Amino acid sequence: MVARGKNNMTIQIAVLCDAATDYNGKLNLLGTFDTIITSQLPAIHPQCSIALRISFNRIEEGSHKVKMNFVDEDGRLVMPSIDMPVDITIPSDANFLVRNFIINVQQLKFDQPGQYSIDIAIDNRHEMSIPLLVKMQTSEPQLPGVDSPAAPQF
Repeated sequence: MVARGKNNMTIQIAVLCDAATDYNGKLNLLGTFDTIITSQLPAIHPQCSIALRISFNRIEEGSHKVKMNFVDEDGRLVMPSIDMPVDITIPSDANFLVRNFIINVQQLKFDQPGQYSIDIAIDNRHEMSIPLLVKMQTSEPQLPGVDSPAAPQF
């Protein structure tokens, strides 16, 4: 997913995943997802990562603030807001600079099923949201040899 911000900065990647790493500027993602299925509430998701890759152009040199809010469908914070200041200095031999942001989250608690969102703002302007659906596990029996939907269960 790509989202263009003001002044042409680009959010190249914004995902919720099982794990993410930055290796010499390369963003490595494992197990992106958008649904969590639970058999009980409150549900505790043991570990996940929020990964962003943002490209800045020369005109955007200077200080910026990337902010994330993880909210429920009523807009209430699920966890504290995260502010990530970033200073952009473009090398003289380039026209852009890419930065990776990885936020590792432990013991994420969901009190209710429903629609959740990770809202991303740059310089106090909302740029995009990552959706997350938390569902209760249904009691429908699975047929032998048929895989259930590919969503983390806990």
